[in-house]
Amino acid sequence: MTATDRARELAIAAAQAASDKVADDIVAYDVSDVFVITDAFVLASANSDRQVRAIVDGIEERLLELGAKPARREGEQEGRWVLLDYIDIVVHVQHAEERTYYSLERLWKDCPLIELPESVTNGRNERPATAAGGAADEAGTDEADEADEPEALAAGGSEE
Repeated sequence: MTATDRARELAIAAAQAASDKVADDIVAYDVSDVFVITDAFVLASANSDRQVRAIVDGIEERLLELGAKPARREGEQEGRWVLLDYIDIVVHVQHAEERTYYSLERLWKDCPLIELPESVTNGRNERPATAAGGAADEAGTDEADEADEPEALAAGGSEE
């Protein structure tokens, strides 16, 4: 059995909404062969509690436009891991630390992925950290040092 067309539609819409709110590591799994209670899981992560909430709000707005309301919503008060249960799909929006710690992908690694549009996956999963994020990207460029240059100038350093 595979996920229904409706589940795929909702999963893709949820992933797009998460991407619009700059979520990281967005992935959707077809879990219809493993679970009888839902067809798909969507995972997304964020770097702050505020961003988790913004992503959740964006997903709810987008899916409401498609006529879907969550049957259950859990974890919103803490803002570290919010679960939205739409019956056909379950969406997990996690703070990056929880995403790493719980590693839900490990549980569903044998389930097929639901193909997401390039606009959702393009660059999102391997996006370099910004000055706010505080680290350089994996390619070895040192964007963090470049971001610190204005601070060095303000402290009396020279531009050359």
